[in-house]
Amino acid sequence: MKYVVCIPDGCSDRPSAALDGRTPLEVADMPVLDGLAARATLGRAAVIPDGLPPGSDVGNMSIFGYDPTRFHTGRAPIEAAAMGLRLGDDQIAYRCNLVTVGADGTMVDFAGGHPTNEQAAEIIRAVDDELGGDVRFHPGVSYRHTMVAPITWADADCPLPHDLTDRPIQHPRGPASAHLVGLMEASREIVARYDSAATQIWLWGQGPQPVMDSFEDRFGVSAGLVTAVDLVRGLGVLTGVAVHDIPGATGWFDTDYAGKRDCALDTLADGADLFLIHVEATDEAGHAGSAEEKVRALENWDTLILEGLVKGLDAQGPWRMLLLPDHATPIDLKTHVPDPVPYLVVDSHHDGIGGVYTEAGVADRPLVAGHELMARLVRR
Repeated sequence: MKYVVCIPDGCSDRPSAALDGRTPLEVADMPVLDGLAARATLGRAAVIPDGLPPGSDVGNMSIFGYDPTRFHTGRAPIEAAAMGLRLGDDQIAYRCNLVTVGADGTMVDFAGGHPTNEQAAEIIRAVDDELGGDVRFHPGVSYRHTMVAPITWADADCPLPHDLTDRPIQHPRGPASAHLVGLMEASREIVARYDSAATQIWLWGQGPQPVMDSFEDRFGVSAGLVTAVDLVRGLGVLTGVAVHDIPGATGWFDTDYAGKRDCALDTLADGADLFLIHVEATDEAGHAGSAEEKVRALENWDTLILEGLVKGLDAQGPWRMLLLPDHATPIDLKTHVPDPVPYLVVDSHHDGIGGVYTEAGVADRPLVAGHELMARLVRR
């Protein structure tokens, strides 16, 4: 038996006037997904437990099968693991975005214009050269980077940059806030020297590195994953899931969907039991407030991943698939919300009761804890 987990990040939504009161899942033309849903088991998953922030760190941890109420310590330490950073007991990590703040103090773009990895790395290295010391800055992917700081800097309430889109910025508060605000403000002069849409760094998502048991020990299967996002890579590193890289994985609308599909099929054919395919494009479209891009990203999932994936899995033998997002990112809000998300589990040899894979289509289905779905998927 082969297992595949498909994660269209942030694809769940709320009815939007831009789509005549429908959601992107209801509008997108996805015949392969429709066919899978017609013979699948569908339901609603609470991927964001009560009291935790509705972020990709919490949601993807749930999808991996780990209860975030037990294992979650913050977003940044997970991403730090993806970068090969092992934090000491006296250290924490902060997520360090490159952002664009307007002259009027409005968060224009939490992603700093989506710089290339090379452009961003040059800026972050300069920030580290001039502001490093008690802290160190490490370049990551596009606008997403990491700062390692003393554990005494942990106590701060840091607004999430993607929650501030088109709004006046709010600085961190709390005992450690003076350190953070000082660095963020000092970064403006450094970032301004570069030909970039970004204007400064933004620090948030701090915490110590979590200790997580191995995925194979937990579920009895070997696993791999492909993603362009350090957060998901970090979960792989922390749980012993093999992380695979492909050149065209960008974390943006132009990511290589087909390359991720082929990576999954090749890895499974080479002997892995389970593979996770993560695509960020639907979430980025939600943050951009673009109904058109979110629908297009969903349709790319159908034509460029699911169609060939199902055919390839059929050629390898029996298989089971779990498909769900890590949270909802409504296009009208441009940020994450903790709504339950639709999930689908389909078996190549056994039919479920079937249904429609949309938010409304599963509204009357049972609600399950998101972290319980992985164990259901791989049950013997």
